[in-house]
Amino acid sequence: MLSAESITWLIEQDALEWPGQLRGDGLMLTLGRPLQPLAAPSMQVIDLADQASIDDLYGEPVTDWTSYEMMPGEMLLGAVEQPLRLGAGVMGMIGGLSHLARVGLAVHVTSPFVLPGWNGHLTLELVNTGPAVLRLHHGMPLGRLLVFALDGPRSDDVASHPFYGREADLKSRYADEFPADPSQR
Repeated sequence: MLSAESITWLIEQDALEWPGQLRGDGLMLTLGRPLQPLAAPSMQVIDLADQASIDDLYGEPVTDWTSYEMMPGEMLLGAVEQPLRLGAGVMGMIGGLSHLARVGLAVHVTSPFVLPGWNGHLTLELVNTGPAVLRLHHGMPLGRLLVFALDGPRSDDVASHPFYGREADLKSRYADEFPADPSQR
């Protein structure tokens, strides 16, 4: 894991781009726009091999907001306010703030890894696992990204991923990326 000094050096060398706050030895992730709520789908089963079926799971994005009341059991996707770019030799690991977990807010419920070549806004999967309504605020700190340097040989030619980091579209693109027919992958 890299120190704040090493992260600052990477930013100066243009190997990492981060316009947000450094806190301790990590990048402070704050809640931005849009929020993407999940909605009651019209179908009882979401077919993960059918992108239209997956798309049916989402409500309208909430783009103009300052606070949002998140119901118990609710899940929504939230964009990190600041864009992030990681160079070929750098990766990150997302962690939620334990203060929020202690009131029932799970901040990132998937793989914590952000791979080299990432360029865009991270998406956090927020779940209210507690018994109370939680009021979220635009710009509130939600987590941290710890930064790591890769060890060993690497390619400086890192291709950008076509589905990740798009600020306006936080939805799952699972069926688009992993078609049911293995020959299309």
